[in-house]
Amino acid sequence: MMPDANQLSWSPDALKHILKEHLHDQEIITVSNREPYQHVYKECAIKVQSAAGGLVTALEPIMRACSGTWIAHGSGDADRETVDAHDHVAVPPDKPAYQLRRIWLSQAEEDGYYDGFANEGLWPLCHMAHNQPSFRSSDWEMYQQVNRKFAHAVIQEAHTENPVVLIQDYHFALLPGYIHKKLPNATIITFWHIPWPNVDIFSICPWPTEILVGLLGSSILGFHTQNHCNNFFECVDRFLESRIDRETLTVSYHEQLTAVRAYPISIAWPEQTAVKHFPEIRKKIIDENYLSENISIGLGVDRMDYTKGILERFYAIERLLELYPEWIGKFVFIQIAAPTRSTISNYQKFENEVRELSDRINERFAHDGYHPICLRIAHHDSSEVDQYYIAADVCFVSSLHDGMNLIAKEFIAQRTNEQGVLVLSKFTGAASELSAALIVNPYHVDECAEALHLALTMPIEEQRQRMISMRSWVKEFNVYRWAGRMLTDAVRLRQDKHIADLTPTAIPG
Repeated sequence: MMPDANQLSWSPDALKHILKEHLHDQEIITVSNREPYQHVYKECAIKVQSAAGGLVTALEPIMRACSGTWIAHGSGDADRETVDAHDHVAVPPDKPAYQLRRIWLSQAEEDGYYDGFANEGLWPLCHMAHNQPSFRSSDWEMYQQVNRKFAHAVIQEAHTENPVVLIQDYHFALLPGYIHKKLPNATIITFWHIPWPNVDIFSICPWPTEILVGLLGSSILGFHTQNHCNNFFECVDRFLESRIDRETLTVSYHEQLTAVRAYPISIAWPEQTAVKHFPEIRKKIIDENYLSENISIGLGVDRMDYTKGILERFYAIERLLELYPEWIGKFVFIQIAAPTRSTISNYQKFENEVRELSDRINERFAHDGYHPICLRIAHHDSSEVDQYYIAADVCFVSSLHDGMNLIAKEFIAQRTNEQGVLVLSKFTGAASELSAALIVNPYHVDECAEALHLALTMPIEEQRQRMISMRSWVKEFNVYRWAGRMLTDAVRLRQDKHIADLTPTAIPG
């Protein structure tokens, strides 16, 4: 009997149990654009780098637990040198647990599929962050071509007629449909990691029907929130002749039934840092950033993306120092910003704006070597970021629109001393789960400035009460529960299909 996903204590072992007992050790095939590990040339040698980003952070522990094959774009400059004759490499490098199958893309494919249609078209379409989407027919052609290339790889990797395929994100809207045509008995779970827009915004896309039909090749289509699911239903209702059942949360299109569900993503609960190490780590961060010993530290951790509200965050810091000048010299905000999509003009322009605003604010409040904003535009590995989470007094997540936002949960997970304050945008999926954070409107500069002041002056006992509540939630509703709920739903779908196949269509008279 299939266990209730809400009753299980979710861990890697729980996932393995589902695979063994209910999916009969069925190999999992995961598809994403970004690879979990890439090989690069560095100092005349090949080095391994683990990828940054919420998607990889969430999926990598699952693949370690479940084994199988991860199909992704090989983007490292030494990736071709490290694969076998079938473009496979075993990962993680220290303790191999699954196979990484790399897909090679031409520059034209990268420009059209990734930079063009995915990130200049779908990304701004789905994020209400005031950046106009650009749709070009040439990009659409490359998007289709690359989706077909990945579909071919999935079919090659499938050892049975009914594999479990996990498809990740907006880069592969057409992939479920392509796979379903070739492997109609496959269980295809597609997770859309960014928001899904309302029907009026979605109608801006010149190819809405093709996008929806592609996604409805999925057995299960997941979003972060029920609101995103509802938006998807409205889009299907507008553009397709289909049957939508809102009670069972399903769409029936051309005899294919797709379950549309909310699966809020999370993180793997980390090995805990002993509280006694907090002073050492904090001193290390203070020394590395040339800060005074008694400084209060705010922290932002993001990709350099216009949807993350970095400019709005800096304006709030400036307003804090205007309203409460006593924080001048006593508060520093460290902004870690990982470069991303640097070939896209909107991202180049945005980075310049961030640098200029940081410089202006720093010049305005500078004195005796003090600058209120420490801007760190560089890739940081997870262990480095964890140290910043531990050292900070406040973490400020000011996304203008975010499907979930795992930074908020990563900060909470590292707060083993049960102190620190999370200031969180109400436009993140995480805001509906982390109600003990200080929830703000990132467009309201004064509100954000007041929230920062409240966070910096919050009594320790109140900090502890809020943090205990949020840590309990994140620990219980971890990434294994996110994956496990999708897998248990997949098991039920497979069981229902098996029963339906055994049931006669008519009872003899």
